[in-house]
This record gives sequence, structure tokens and C-alpha cells, in this order.
Amino acid sequence: MDGIKINYESIDAYISMFPPDVQEILNRLRDVIKESAPGAEEKISYQMLTFALHGNLVHFAAYKNHIGFYPAASGIEAFKDELSQYKGAKGSVQFPIEKPLPYDLISRIVKYRVAENLRKAEGKSKKLK
Repeated sequence: MDGIKINYESIDAYISMFPPDVQEILNRLRDVIKESAPGAEEKISYQMLTFALHGNLVHFAAYKNHIGFYPAASGIEAFKDELSQYKGAKGSVQFPIEKPLPYDLISRIVKYRVAENLRKAEGKSKKLK
């Protein structure tokens, strides 16, 4: 997108900006996250597709050669062995577009993040009492 900043109004608008093959990947990823995090809110945050439940759960975005998946540093750390075959950083992983995404692994990471956010929210509510 060569330095042009686009403000996306919705996840659907974001996905529609990509070629059909990438749209298919993004829609499947979106479905996997929805199934793994029932009740999570979809939104655009940091110009990425985001799911939130008691705070951000995961972000994801499409790039020229990969899908960036951002489950926070804790999500990466908890699954570091399984993610070791992919490029990544402290809070992110890059799934190459030309290879099938590991949807089962992604689902487990999302479920981990849901449990983590629910524990944090429960801890906050106990402190308020």
C-alpha cells in the first residue's frame, strides 16, 4: 500500500482490499478466531483486524508475503515450540501466504488468550470488591 495510510471502517472493508486468494485466507482466519473466542468483539485497532474480550485478544493483518498474527507476547511464549518454524518476534508471528496456515494451532493460541484475558478480568473484579 506504499505509504498511503488507509483508515478501514470495518473488517469486511479491510478484507475486501486484497486479492481473492488472500481474502479467502483472511476470512478463514476470522472464522477460526470467532469459533475459538465466542463473544469476542471484532474491531479495527492499530489498522489491523482485532478481536477483543476484556481487552485485545489477537490482531492479524495481511502483507505482501505473509499473514501477521499478533497474540501478544504471552501467546507467542506459550506456543513457542510450535511457532519456532515461523518468523516472528516477541508478540508476533508471520505465516507465509504461500503455505497453509496452521488453523488448529491458531485456534489453540486464541483459546489460550481468551482464558488469559478472563483470568485477568476476574482478578480485576475481585480487587474492586
